[in-house]
Amino acid sequence: MTSVPARPLAGMRVIELSSFVASPLGGMTLAQLGADVIRIDPVGGAADRKRWPLAPNGESLYWAGLNQGKRSVTVDLRSPEGAALVADLVEASGENGGIVLTNARARPGLTYEDLAQRRPDLIHVQLLGRRDGGTAVDYTVNATCGFATVTGPETHAAPINHVLPAWDVTTGLYLAIGILAAERRRSRTGQGSQLTVSLEDVALATAGNLGYLAEAQLRDDPRGRIGNQVYGDFGRDFASADGQHVMVLVLTPRHWRHLVEVTGTGAVIAALEDTLGVSFEVASERYGHRDLLTGLFQPWFGARKFDEIQAALEPTAILWSRYRTFTDLAQDQDTGLAAHPLMAELTQPAIGSYLAPGSPLLYDEQQTPAEAAPDLGAHNDEVLSTLLSCSSARLTDLRARGVIGQ
Repeated sequence: MTSVPARPLAGMRVIELSSFVASPLGGMTLAQLGADVIRIDPVGGAADRKRWPLAPNGESLYWAGLNQGKRSVTVDLRSPEGAALVADLVEASGENGGIVLTNARARPGLTYEDLAQRRPDLIHVQLLGRRDGGTAVDYTVNATCGFATVTGPETHAAPINHVLPAWDVTTGLYLAIGILAAERRRSRTGQGSQLTVSLEDVALATAGNLGYLAEAQLRDDPRGRIGNQVYGDFGRDFASADGQHVMVLVLTPRHWRHLVEVTGTGAVIAALEDTLGVSFEVASERYGHRDLLTGLFQPWFGARKFDEIQAALEPTAILWSRYRTFTDLAQDQDTGLAAHPLMAELTQPAIGSYLAPGSPLLYDEQQTPAEAAPDLGAHNDEVLSTLLSCSSARLTDLRARGVIGQ
């Protein structure tokens, strides 16, 4: 029997006090890599316990997805005794513990200063909405940093939100990276760390790193909406004869030459280049004449069914893909979720079985499979008895007084 290698973060223990997307995603990322992540929720669950999307029976698929592989403890965080229990867990979480990941409002006894007095080597990572401590969520940050004004069709005047919580996802990964960096420093020096990350800072950093903010400062022609076209090169959606849509993109001269060859437009393109005095092997020229080029290529796509387009594009270097819905992915047995090695059958308590993703990171070619999220408070007795040596009598008393959940 082949032994399964230990995951890279085996032995690390993280106390997570979080809700919604970014902070739980950071914890789940660490759990998938082998860390023991203990999520602390208020008795009855946090505000995200019933967040959509929901299973047919009303259970939150969102909550199950972002809390895979964690342990769950429920505590009355508003009571001094409940807060003290959590502080005890942080202090007693072992040599590779003393790590707190949170986006929760600081409570007496659970602030960085309070916990650092108990554990000088504390690693405390706090997610904020804004750096000044103000509140913000993905939708408000997206509105603030400009992306909603360049999303959507050219003719649309109002801002358009997108459905992907991009800043939550990106920030969640920053939280995990911050913990790993702090833990590495602690392993060398014994020194703890206090880290803060704000959702707004991550969005602005991303917009800056991609050059969008510098472009707005240095150019007089502000970037506008271009629908499904690709900024700075030639790429857009095309409709097939049977009503399918494909995204087609070229980023190199090789991609471009293949697109011209496949569509049989070589002679027309050459004549157009001569007339305009340009070379469409240059990205800026492709982008500048994108509407004209679209008019040349659309008849080729529109005259063919998707299967014909697929057969023609697959042997080439052209970047392309068919647009699919979530339902398409879920129901396609040949190229959808069932065929993808990232996905595996998962039985989630109170919900049932469905295909769920494991970690996208492969270690030594090993795929970490999806793991069920815990029932709320499922590990109260296990965690408190193991880490804090709570007796059965004390656990019964804590439950009876509502300090911990059932």
